[in-house]
Amino acid sequence: MSQKIINGIDKLPGILQEVGCQRLFLLIDSSYPFLNIKNAIEAMPVVKVKFSDFTPNPLYEQVCKGIELMKESKSDTILAVGGGSAIDVAKCIKLAVLAEEGDAAIIPPLVSQRLPIEGGKIPFVAVPTTAGTGSESTHNAVMYYEGAKQTVTNDGILPEYAVLEPSVLKTLPDYQKRCTMLDALSQGIESWWSIHSTEESREYSKRTVVLIMANWRKYIFENDSAAAAQIMMAANYGGRAINIAETTAPHAMSYKITSKYGLPHGHAVAVCLPEVWQYMTDNMKEVKDKRGSRYLEMVFAEIAHAMGFDKVGEAIAQFRQMMHEMGMLYPKSDNIVADLKELTESVNPVRLKNNPISIDEDIAYALYSRIINA
Repeated sequence: MSQKIINGIDKLPGILQEVGCQRLFLLIDSSYPFLNIKNAIEAMPVVKVKFSDFTPNPLYEQVCKGIELMKESKSDTILAVGGGSAIDVAKCIKLAVLAEEGDAAIIPPLVSQRLPIEGGKIPFVAVPTTAGTGSESTHNAVMYYEGAKQTVTNDGILPEYAVLEPSVLKTLPDYQKRCTMLDALSQGIESWWSIHSTEESREYSKRTVVLIMANWRKYIFENDSAAAAQIMMAANYGGRAINIAETTAPHAMSYKITSKYGLPHGHAVAVCLPEVWQYMTDNMKEVKDKRGSRYLEMVFAEIAHAMGFDKVGEAIAQFRQMMHEMGMLYPKSDNIVADLKELTESVNPVRLKNNPISIDEDIAYALYSRIINA
């Protein structure tokens, strides 16, 4: 399924006219009342059915409320305006509404079967208001079912249109900007070394890393508008990269850190990434990517070069330096022994399969011991 990347919120009315929208299902998060694009959206001459009854880490029960409202309202088009969670909720709703299996399509065991749906029956437009997940350009969504993180994947839930409007980043809280940008950078790096990477995905990965490294200081410390536009584009490239290659160990290890210590997703991934990368560079004999150790060495060198360095160790040190400059601290534990055990047991081995070097339980424990109370 192809997607159109559109620059500028001013193009949105034309998009809705193009898809023949009469009744718009407008999915928004808590940032919506404060967005500079709110008035432009409200002024669009279509009936709007709003849904915002979900949390930043959306629950299945919350998604079900949206599914029911979508069905009852007989909306014909979905517009998601918000961060990654808002766009993910919209994806889950679209899948459940279109699938014959209904709500069961987004939970085990059916969720892993990529049920056939006609995505074009409900046009879907995504307007990201953060520059991080790149969710506007992926066919994946995340929610929580019975306390566990659930990934919903279906080609039919990729938004047909992604509208990029970087001016929305101007009023983001500083910490949120840092977390989301680090998520985008981590996605660019992880998708680059993923065992599922392709020539296309690696090009997206490279663009992600290069754009962020060239613009992050002006974006974070000066709130520069031109830099914000580049960071938003970088995040979109990162989304396109992981849509093909998927994420790896730093993401897999991050989820329990988020739930246990309250670190937002991007922050949690970023504390894991340099430790995983350093471990891999020290254990190149353990490469499981079929393309071999020389290939992975080349990839690590390419990532380092994109970050502005000749040596991989320097790039890893720079990632840590970025964290330090932005004040992104590592989590602290009051009961380190119990916490390390819990963290290690939480890692889903399926999510580690994309990593080019195997990470078993003992290695995960050792890595967590470097991350917690670092």
